[in-house]
Amino acid sequence: MEISSIEFRGQPAVCARGADGSSLTVALHGAQVLSWITADGVERLYLSPRAIFDGQAAIRGGVPICCPQFNQRGMLPKHGFMRNLPWETQATDTPDTLRLTLRDSEATRKLWPHAFEARLEATLAAGKLRLALTLFNTDHAPWTFAAALHTYLRVDDIAQVRLEGLQGANRWDSLRDDRHVETAPALHFDAEFDSVYAAPLKPLRLVQPAGTLEISQSASCTETVVWNPGAVLGAKLADMPEDGFRHMLCVEAARIDEPVLLAPGAQWQGWQQLCVS
Repeated sequence: MEISSIEFRGQPAVCARGADGSSLTVALHGAQVLSWITADGVERLYLSPRAIFDGQAAIRGGVPICCPQFNQRGMLPKHGFMRNLPWETQATDTPDTLRLTLRDSEATRKLWPHAFEARLEATLAAGKLRLALTLFNTDHAPWTFAAALHTYLRVDDIAQVRLEGLQGANRWDSLRDDRHVETAPALHFDAEFDSVYAAPLKPLRLVQPAGTLEISQSASCTETVVWNPGAVLGAKLADMPEDGFRHMLCVEAARIDEPVLLAPGAQWQGWQQLCVS
């Protein structure tokens, strides 16, 4: 893997190139993966052309890290603070892997009074991207957290997409505040969609005319979140074009319903893997 420092929309970032010709672009702001282009030249992630790159605001698209809080389920800012802080690159002996780290600071302790280290590792292989988030408790007392890899997948046309593999999973439909078991063999998207599923044991399949993407996640990520803003909400998002909803689908590896209790000196890892099939 060849790694180089670059500037992306005026902000510091890192570009990694795999041996197969694939590439990965990661912003230091939030350790946010912005682009994954496979060897066939196809962009697999959605990044809004209106995303804000000021080193302060959350970036719309790619793979935001939501931690140590998911959404507004707590007293922290929405989705926590890790996606809004500068991370540092760190050398690693793991082949074809890019590593970034974030440690507690005066700024984080004002929001969340705990000592920690967070690590994101992005590993490239032929037709594959594996993102692993690891948290280390460097404090003298236990603390709890929630986390998600909020992956925006790029699609050609959301109307022609189906997501397979969630039939039989427990589902919370946040738009209707309704809990039930998913009965559909494949999900289709023609309006706003926002649901939290109990993560299935087998990989999901994102199927569209251009090809299929297999999505898997670690058992430590006990939920899968599926989100598309639809036309109405999409038009209200200032950092996304009105038709942006047509070209993205969020499929997130998450640990949110039961927060992790991490003892001093302990670590937790959650990962998501995307594979072109």
